[in-house]
Amino acid sequence: MSKLANQPQTPPPSDMDVDSADAAEEKNLVRFSINVLELTREAQMQHGLRHGDYTRYRRYCTARLRRLYKSLKFLHGRGKYTKRNITESTVKDVRFLHVVFYMAERAWSHAMEKKTAGPNAKQRINMLGRFRKAVKWATLFSQLCSIKGDSRTSLEAEAYASYMKGTLLFEQEKNIEAAMMNFKNTRTVYEELGKYGSIENQLLCRQRIEEVEPMIGFCSRKLGGSALQAHDLLDMEKEGPAYDLFKAKIEAVLSETRSQQAASMTEFNWLGRRFPITSAKTRVSILKAQQLERDLNGAATESIPADKKLAIFDKLFSAYHDARGCIRNDLASAGNAENIRDDLNGLDKAVSAVLGLRTIERNQLLVSVAKSKFAKHRDEKNEKITKPEELVRLYDLLIQNTTDLTDLVSSGRDKNEEENSFVHEYELKGLAFRAERCFYLAKSYSSAGKRTEAYALFVHARSLVDSVLHQLANSPDKALIQDLKALSDNCRSNSCIEHATGIMEDESAPENLSKGVSTMSLGDDKKKDNKYLLDILESYESAIGEPHAKVPSRIAQFPPPFQSVPCNPIVLDTVYNIIEFPNLENRVKKEKKSILKRFWG
Repeated sequence: MSKLANQPQTPPPSDMDVDSADAAEEKNLVRFSINVLELTREAQMQHGLRHGDYTRYRRYCTARLRRLYKSLKFLHGRGKYTKRNITESTVKDVRFLHVVFYMAERAWSHAMEKKTAGPNAKQRINMLGRFRKAVKWATLFSQLCSIKGDSRTSLEAEAYASYMKGTLLFEQEKNIEAAMMNFKNTRTVYEELGKYGSIENQLLCRQRIEEVEPMIGFCSRKLGGSALQAHDLLDMEKEGPAYDLFKAKIEAVLSETRSQQAASMTEFNWLGRRFPITSAKTRVSILKAQQLERDLNGAATESIPADKKLAIFDKLFSAYHDARGCIRNDLASAGNAENIRDDLNGLDKAVSAVLGLRTIERNQLLVSVAKSKFAKHRDEKNEKITKPEELVRLYDLLIQNTTDLTDLVSSGRDKNEEENSFVHEYELKGLAFRAERCFYLAKSYSSAGKRTEAYALFVHARSLVDSVLHQLANSPDKALIQDLKALSDNCRSNSCIEHATGIMEDESAPENLSKGVSTMSLGDDKKKDNKYLLDILESYESAIGEPHAKVPSRIAQFPPPFQSVPCNPIVLDTVYNIIEFPNLENRVKKEKKSILKRFWG
C-alpha cells in the first residue's frame, strides 16, 4: 500500500488536450477530392496532345513535378539523390496525390512518345518498361485515393488505373482477355459517372467511353477469332491518344488482310481492257485504293462530312502513287522483254487515268463546298464567305484535269468503243466546267461594278451551256443536265439584271456628275473619314472600321503631308548688298615671318 501511495498519479486529461486530439483525428480523416478525368483532359489538351505532341506533354509533366516537389518541400537531397516514398502517412496534402498522378502521366507519355516514333526491338523494350512504370504509379494513385480521397475520386482513380493496366496488356499482346476486362471496367465506371454531375463532366465521360470502345471491339474480335475486316478497322479510327495506341496494330492487320486478298488479284480492269499484275506490292497498293474508293462511294457516303472525305482522298492518292512507283520500278528492271513492257505501260496508263479521274472528283467536292459557302449571306458571322475568284480558280483546275485525262486516254493508237465514249463524255464535262468558270468570272466582274464585261460573260456562259445541253440530249446523266439547265437560267437572269443595272447607271451618270461638280471646292475640305488615329487621340472614334469592310485602317498618314516651314525674308537678302561692314583687318592675327622668308618672300 505504501508503494502505491508513493507513486505519482497521472492527472486527468484537460479539455484542451481532448480538443487537440479530436482535431488531429479529424485532420487524419479529411478526404481529398480530385476530378481525375477533368485534370487529365485539361493537362493533355493544353500541353501538346491536342496535336499529338507527346514530347511536349512529357516535359510539362516533368516541370509540373519539379514545382510540386518544391512547393511541398519534398525534395530528394542535394547532389546525391535520396529516394523518398509516398505512403499513406505521407499524404497530408492533396498535392501529394498530384505528384503520384503526374508520375504516371509522365511515364505513359514517354511510352507513347516511343511508340509513335516507330520503335525498333530495343526501343520497344524501353517502351514496355515505361508502360509498366505508368501502371505502377497509377496503381499507387488508386490505392492512395481509396484511402485519402472521397468516393468519386476513388472511383475515378480506379478507372484510371484500369485503363493503364489495359493499355499495358494490350501492347504486350499476351493476355488480350485481361486487357478487354480492364477496358470494360473503365467503360463501366465512366458510364456510371456520366449519369451525374455537370454537363461538362458528362461530355468528358462520353468522350472517354468513345475512346475505349474501339479498343474493346478490337480485343473482342481478336478473342473471337473472327477475321478483322478492313471496313470494321476503318470504323475504329478515331482521334486522340487512345487511337494512337492501336493505330500501328490496325495498319498491320489491314496490310495482312490486303496481302491475303492480293494473292487472288491477277489483273486490273479499265475501260474494257485487262492488264496483268505480277508485283505483290502493286497489288496491295491497288487493293488499298479500291477499298478507299468503296468507302467513298458506299451507301453511307452522304453522312460523311467533307473534311473526312478529303482525308480519304489523300489516302487514295497516296495508294495510287505507291502503285505507280512500283510499276515504274518494274519497268526499269524489265529489260528488253517487249510483252512485259507493253503490259506494264498499259497498267501505268490505266492507274494514271484512274488517279486523274479521282482528282476530278476531289476538285468537284471542293467546288460543292465552295458553292455552299458562296450562297450564304454575308451577315453570318464566324464563317468565311467564298469569293467568285476562288471558284474561278477551282474551275481552272477542273478544266486542266479534264484536258489531261482526255489526252491520256486518247493517246493510244487503237482505241475501243468504251475509251471513245469516255473521251467524249469528259470533253463535254470540260465544256460544262468552262461554262461554270465563265459564269463565276462574270460574277467577279459584277462585284467590281464592270457591268459591260459582266453582261458579255453571262451571255457567253449561256451560249456554252446551250451547246453542251444540245449534245447531252440523249445522255443518261440526268443530274448533269439538271445542273446545266439551272446554270442556263441563272445566266439569263443575271444577264438581264446586269443589263438593267447598266442602263440605270448610265441614266444616273449625268445627275451624279452634276452633283459631284456642284460639291467641288478649292478649299481644304477635310472629311470626317480622312481623320487619322494620331489626330483624334482625345476622342473615342474608331480608326479601324467595320470588321467586314474593305476600308484600310487609318492609324497615321503615310507619306506624311507637307508642312509650311519659315524661310529667310527677301528684304534682308536685298539689304545685304548695300550694308557697309566695319574693317576688321586689325583684329586678324598676322603671321610672323623669318628673315629668309622676308627676302625670298
